[in-house]
This record gives sequence, C-alpha cells and structure tokens, in this order.
Amino acid sequence: MRVLITGAAGMLGRKLTARLTSAGVLAGGPIDQLDLADIAAIADEVGHRTIEVDLAEPGAAERIAASGYDVVFHLAGVVSGEAEADLTKGYRVNLDGTRRLFDALAAADAIPRVVFTSSIAVFGAPFPDIIPDDFHLTPLTSYGTQKAMGEGLLADYSRRGLIDGIGIRLPTITVRPGSPNAAASGFFSGIVREPLAGTAATLPVPRSVRHPHASPRTAVDYLIHAAELDTAAVGPRRNLTMPSLSVTVQEQIDALERVAGPAAVDLIEERPDPAVATIVSGWPERFATDRADALGFRCERTYDEIIACYLEDDRPRS
Repeated sequence: MRVLITGAAGMLGRKLTARLTSAGVLAGGPIDQLDLADIAAIADEVGHRTIEVDLAEPGAAERIAASGYDVVFHLAGVVSGEAEADLTKGYRVNLDGTRRLFDALAAADAIPRVVFTSSIAVFGAPFPDIIPDDFHLTPLTSYGTQKAMGEGLLADYSRRGLIDGIGIRLPTITVRPGSPNAAASGFFSGIVREPLAGTAATLPVPRSVRHPHASPRTAVDYLIHAAELDTAAVGPRRNLTMPSLSVTVQEQIDALERVAGPAAVDLIEERPDPAVATIVSGWPERFATDRADALGFRCERTYDEIIACYLEDDRPRS
C-alpha cells in the first residue's frame, strides 16, 4: 500500500501521519510507503519520504504522482481567513494546486483513492434550521467557493474513472493544539485552549453564535474511514457532509467551566471583531448528515467529550 499525504505539515496532516504510522495498515493492507508532502518543511523522525513542494507550480504534482499511489489524502490548502484576505493566493493554492494534483493522479497508471478535505463553508446563508444533505452549494466566501470547485473536480474525475474520490466536508475542528492559525474559525479553539493553559483568550463574536464542531481525533477517523469505504455505497455524489456537534459559544464556555472551573472562563475577553463576525454569520449552524451516518461516520455527542480529547491527546505537559 502506497500512501501520500499532502498538507502533511499541518495539524491534521501530522495527526494522520502518526495514526497511520502507528497502525501500519490501511484498508486491510500493510502500508509499504508513506510519503509526506507540503509547501513547508516537514518534521519527520520516523524516516518517511518528505517532499517540500508547491503543488500549484507547473510540473510539481506530476513529479510526485509519478511514484504511483494507492491512497492520496489531499489536505493541503490555504485556510478560510487567509483565503478571504488574499484572493490570488487562495485560488492558486486551493483551486490550481488541487486541479494540478488531480490531473497528475489521473495521468498515472493506477486509479488511487483520493480523500479530499472540503469544508462546510461550501454552504451559504440563508439556511434552514437543519441543513439537509441535498442543500445547494452557495458559498459566501472565496474559501468556500474554492472548496466547492474542488468538490466538483473530485466528482467529475471520479465519474470519468480517473480517480476514486471521496470529499469530506469537515466542520470546525476543535480544540486545535498549538498556536492559532489564520482561519477565521480559530477563536473556537482559542477560547478553550488558552484558558486551559492559564492564558487569556479573545472572543470576537457573540456567545449566542452556534457552530458545528468535531475533535481532531474524530477528523482523523473521518479521513481513514473515507479511505477504506466501498465507494459503490457512496454512489455518484462523492462529497459528504461529516457528522458534527452543534453548540453555541456559550455551551463551549459552559463545558470549559465544568472541566477547569470559573477561573478559566474569566480568562476569556469579549472583543467584537466585525470582520470575523461577518464571515462566521455566513456559515451553517446545524446539519442532518444521513448519508455519512449510514456510511458509518461518527462524532462526539457533547462538547465535554471534545475537550476530553484535547486533554488526552494534546494538552501541553509541564
């Protein structure tokens, strides 16, 4: 089994690498080769092949795909806030890089399983109270538009038999370890992660904001499950909205207080940011994920569980 992870230097890429390295198998077969690609340098102490590459550069994806892969996890991308702030960069990375990769994989001899990380940002308001699987894609951000285009490419190339793709629309992943990134959704992790470390956090939106979440651990579960699914059960609609836990910011804070007490909550400073609030207001709040549920995807049932995952997997040790 030959496996490639793009965006391997990112948080999910690192966690997926660790999980696959530990398991040593995927889809019932041993992993003989696990290659890690990213535009940034990749820290790897295991001895995997690491590839520092810009997939949007002509010829770059072809050089990688020439190795031939059975499974490709395409995680590489510019995050939401950065894609909105820099239109050219967002389209270059999220659209051009994705298409060049898919073209290169399509030209290779094998037909790989391609797991593409999309986003709930492909949907745009106005929304029903619960968004069904067949809700239309009308993104209200450049990031969401870029991800929707990637979904279209994945479905079309799969229809043509060039790749065997599954797109998974991830909810916001919390609690993210490490330093904040440029995602507009970053504060959802920050208001939990920073207080748990005894440092201040900024809340740029009202506590009434409702949003769907899953833990990093669950996100990796989604990636692996998507790689192992029988795509005959998925059918021609290759992009799936993942299950998520819909909670308000206040419910997040309540869970934080149950875990760490009122002193942790006191570290959250409410500082409205109209730019962030505008982006978040265009995001969906709650989903019905019947297709993904039927295919065996599962997520946390309470935000306390999500915090517990962070404490078990990622909390810095003193």
